[in-house]
Amino acid sequence: MKMRSVFCFLLLVLLSGWSQPPPKSAFISLNEAQSSVSAYKDALPAKLQSAASLDEAEWAKWIRQSDDEVRLRLERGQEDTLSNLLRFGVTYTHEYRIDDSYLPRYGRSSLVDSFANNRANDLVRALASPKSAEGFREMRTFLEKKGYSFQTPADRARVKKYLLGNLARLRDDFIQAHSEEAKKNRWQAFKERGLSLDTNLWPDYDLDVHLRAMMEKGLLKPGSVRRVAVVGPGLDFVNKMEGYDFYPPQTIQPFAVLDSLFRLKLADPTTVEMVTLDISTDVNTHIERALKTAAAGKPYVLQLPWNSGGGWTEEFLAQFVPYWKNLGSTIGEPMQPVTGPERAEGIEIRAVKVLPAIVGLIKPFDLNIVYQRLQLAPEERFDLIIGTNIFIYYGAFEQSLARANVASMLKSGGFLLSSDQLADRIENGLELTLTTRTPMTGPPVMTGYIFSYRRK
Repeated sequence: MKMRSVFCFLLLVLLSGWSQPPPKSAFISLNEAQSSVSAYKDALPAKLQSAASLDEAEWAKWIRQSDDEVRLRLERGQEDTLSNLLRFGVTYTHEYRIDDSYLPRYGRSSLVDSFANNRANDLVRALASPKSAEGFREMRTFLEKKGYSFQTPADRARVKKYLLGNLARLRDDFIQAHSEEAKKNRWQAFKERGLSLDTNLWPDYDLDVHLRAMMEKGLLKPGSVRRVAVVGPGLDFVNKMEGYDFYPPQTIQPFAVLDSLFRLKLADPTTVEMVTLDISTDVNTHIERALKTAAAGKPYVLQLPWNSGGGWTEEFLAQFVPYWKNLGSTIGEPMQPVTGPERAEGIEIRAVKVLPAIVGLIKPFDLNIVYQRLQLAPEERFDLIIGTNIFIYYGAFEQSLARANVASMLKSGGFLLSSDQLADRIENGLELTLTTRTPMTGPPVMTGYIFSYRRK
């Protein structure tokens, strides 16, 4: 089928909406979780250990409370985004950035403290401006919901104090994450962290490498992917690695995954379906808004920046740069990217105008993968479920519950692709089949991982 015909067909699908009623979500029951409860009886959460009797009612109470607690971690994630904006932003200040070498010295160095103080003053002014960009407006709305205001000098001083307090917390988290204890038990450094929405291109590149490896080993065949789910697709504005703030908030991974599947001919654009699963209202609303815009015939614009001066190995650049140059080629058309400030040195950027029909392939759901699952008939289950930088935020017992939920939504022989290796006292229906490593920098070494888990 010619490309024009393909996208005409997709447009009809987009305009027609759901072909069937959307599936419902449900919390994992005690019966469904029993194998995990038994395997981790020595490491159950305190509330389960202290229960007089663990029956279905006690379980239902615990799991709903746990879901509420996880959703509250989104607020901490928003605070981290604000801190990354304070550390890295280039559109609102001329001050030095507070990179990873400076961050541990905040509160201990008058030089770094002066950077932070000046940046905080400039950021408060930017947040207060009625002409601020979309990402800044969203951050201001977040602060106003927390009771902050920008009306008076005293109000703005209170906001500044809040920003610097968050920076101190982020410093402590950073130090803890790089401690020897955290290196031995990596998830321990993340289990109390806020759930951040930020993303970047590295997991999407890792996925592309891994999908190719799966094809080479015969784990995936051309046209074998019809239904795919992306857990925690993210909403990038200022991320923890680069944090540049000169493009509007965007979700990248759903489109990058579709692009890889089409380019590798693993999926057919006329039959593939994609679902996103996220607990963030911001993410789900963003995607719903994109769908409405697409239904009106307007494209979705992706800005694709990366730092070419990031200490990358020659081997990595030889593979990543061609990927980046072709990213989006099967789902849209290149367009003129935004222009970054001169202070954004070393940043390469291109932009892609994603066709409305491609946007219409995505359906968002509010779902907590650790405690919930979609109730799917066998023919509705997924060929692929993808979760990058998701499971690291949870302990071994919670990861075991997530394995069970994922397995229930996969077809027999379907795959979970994760950037984190899951706790494995029990498989819960998912068997580790393939691991890929992507060395990126060195020294210090930064390596991307993807693990394939196949449903038996």
